[in-house]
Amino acid sequence: MSPFGSIGKILIILGICLVVFGLILVLSDKIPWVGKLPGDIIIKRDKFTFYFPLMTSIIISILLTLLFALFRK
Repeated sequence: MSPFGSIGKILIILGICLVVFGLILVLSDKIPWVGKLPGDIIIKRDKFTFYFPLMTSIIISILLTLLFALFRK
């Protein structure tokens, strides 16, 4: 296989991931649990809001790991 074949596969997988991530961002208002899970950190002050979606990031990481494991085989 030429080196361009493997680069092509990587680009296709990255494109699919970008599309899925974009759909999650667009539909995040309609998915009630995105960003509101127990374990997500939200600190609100007078003129400052810090938001760190820790649990949401862990769930997305697990889902992507399973997805990549399925495509690898």
